[in-house]
Amino acid sequence: MPNGIVIIDKPAGWTSMDVCAKIRGILREKRVGHGGTLDPMATGVLPVFVGRATRAVEFAENGRKEYDAGLRLGLTTDTQDVTGTVLETRPVTAGREDVEAALAGFRGDIQQVPPMYSAVKIQGKKLYELARRGKEVERKPRPVTIYGLELLEAESETDFRLRCLCSKGTYIRTLCHDVGQALGCGGTLYSLRRTMAAGFTLAEAVTLEEVQEKGESLLRPLDSLFAGYPALTVRSPGQEKRVRCGNPISLPGTADGTYRIYGQDGEFLCLSRGAGGTLTSIKNFFGA
Repeated sequence: MPNGIVIIDKPAGWTSMDVCAKIRGILREKRVGHGGTLDPMATGVLPVFVGRATRAVEFAENGRKEYDAGLRLGLTTDTQDVTGTVLETRPVTAGREDVEAALAGFRGDIQQVPPMYSAVKIQGKKLYELARRGKEVERKPRPVTIYGLELLEAESETDFRLRCLCSKGTYIRTLCHDVGQALGCGGTLYSLRRTMAAGFTLAEAVTLEEVQEKGESLLRPLDSLFAGYPALTVRSPGQEKRVRCGNPISLPGTADGTYRIYGQDGEFLCLSRGAGGTLTSIKNFFGA
């Protein structure tokens, strides 16, 4: 059965679940999930997990993500992007220096109010379901982190391309909206391309057409998701048995930290946390 990760360059007009459904059909594997939702209008890096690799989806979802985003000033919509209904238009007097100055206030730890057109649940209801019925409810601000935010290019008097490196849960639509509010003219998202997710970049991404043509050969091994962590191989069959039974193992002299643990035959077994020379599994990846 197919197991692994394929990095898709998601096309515009597809939902992330549409992509998963397509890959499910191509590879004939029911267990398929993705590492971080992209709106239909967005394109770019979408890590898709197949088979046993779906156990690692949570680690991809929680990682940093990078975007190339288009901010259009002077326009406000109900969805905070150009697919929505226009609520207001205003003249734009802000220039490149004004935009750069405004961006400074959105770097670091900030608070974002989730947009009504989002999958956030309040009292068991998804916000977009309420929004489609014409309802708006109070949303509490949520903490997110903007690790990097810069102006790449001024494409016109109203359109500006931004690069944003951010934490899980960041809404780039909302960032554009809030920057527009800070500038006093309103703003909305007109384009979005994810350039990095879970450590994978556009250079590693493939199209759905390539998956259709090449199939399983494009699957990366699951442990590639954790390539940033050092690897350790168990020292004996006894240690490997303990790992497979979910028990800690002792490796004296091992520095504290997170490790990829491999069996004696090279099989990736688990992600473990080392403390005081003892390694305890964070998540097991062996078995069916």
